[in-house]
Amino acid sequence: MIVVLVVAAGAAWESPVLELIAARPGMVVLKRCVDVDELLATSSAGQADAAVVALDAPGLDPTAVEVLHRHQVRVVAVGADSESARTRAARAGVDVLVGHDDLDGIPDTLVDQVDGPSYESGIDTGLKTGFVDDTDPPPDPDDTGRILAVWGPAGAPGRTTVASSLASVLARRGLRTTLVDVDPYGGSVAQHLGVLDEVSGLLSAARMTADGLLEARFATVQRALGDGLTVVTGLPRGERWVEVRAGVVEHLLEVARGHGLVVVDTGFNLEEDPTGDLVSRPGRNQLTLGAIDVADEVLVVGTADPVGLSRLARALVDLRERRAGVPVRVVVNRMRSSLGWSRRDIVGMVEGFARLAGVHFLPDDRAAVDRALTAGTSVPESGDSELARALAEVADAVVPPPSPHRRSERRRLLARRR
Repeated sequence: MIVVLVVAAGAAWESPVLELIAARPGMVVLKRCVDVDELLATSSAGQADAAVVALDAPGLDPTAVEVLHRHQVRVVAVGADSESARTRAARAGVDVLVGHDDLDGIPDTLVDQVDGPSYESGIDTGLKTGFVDDTDPPPDPDDTGRILAVWGPAGAPGRTTVASSLASVLARRGLRTTLVDVDPYGGSVAQHLGVLDEVSGLLSAARMTADGLLEARFATVQRALGDGLTVVTGLPRGERWVEVRAGVVEHLLEVARGHGLVVVDTGFNLEEDPTGDLVSRPGRNQLTLGAIDVADEVLVVGTADPVGLSRLARALVDLRERRAGVPVRVVVNRMRSSLGWSRRDIVGMVEGFARLAGVHFLPDDRAAVDRALTAGTSVPESGDSELARALAEVADAVVPPPSPHRRSERRRLLARRR
């Protein structure tokens, strides 16, 4: 017996589908759920085998589908036969998308899904859904950006200052750069850079991801700060992290990667949240974890004082446990001679906790930071300073300037494409 749940969200196809399922021997509808939340609650009883859901049902997103899969419920979505519908279905992770003109095949589809391979075997082979979209060719590596996550332990070591300054330096060098604020405890990139708009780019991206519109409307979640630099502002208040479902940050960063370099200002906590909503809400730290999981390189920011170095050492261990193998670069902030140890001493300490791509030092230049904060700009934009020069050196190490030969080759490549 195949037990089915249905969420039609008021669609006209509900009655025909119910009749088709009722007419099929060995198949029964357990419940017609009002919405996705009721679907998730019902599936937790472990009595259903599959769910037929309207693709445009509010709340049908990667988190909801993951919960259904956790309870061994296959997800068959019903939607339009269009490219946007296929994209949204693939993004949500549903098992099969059935067009409005193919409703007669839903019973057979349910049988194929329930009697098909288990979820575990699908994961082992890299197949998370029955959905395959091979219409788009793989992206050209030359046109694909990198995701640089700026992370660090608790204690305000200067993550936002480093992230905003790094993005500014890269953009001023002619590199298309997107600065994204995903700090789940209340982002401050907007305040650092004088962005007074009350609309949160991150929350806008979360809503568009749920609707499958982020790729097409990505420009609307950004604020232009100059030639080549845009910012996706963070949460206006920390408690609004609940509005960002699992998978949103990863999707947002992947979309931004397609437009150039991405610099991400993250939170500090890498712990999985065991108190997260058991139905559909991820833990608060999922915003930071998602950014770390898709980053091509992580810049770990710590302070040079005894407390800051102790936290930095533990942070490097936590990061290694989370993403072993990702390139890690340490940025030691507020370095000053009065601390009594040399750069070599600090390098020797941090290298004992992780294999690093490099260690960089930023001077304790309070005047430069205050000038930038007062003006609502990044440190490099606020004028020449010792700190601005040190940040430029970090940018050189993260994204090395191309040699004259490589620049000429790239110009010829772009000319051919035009």
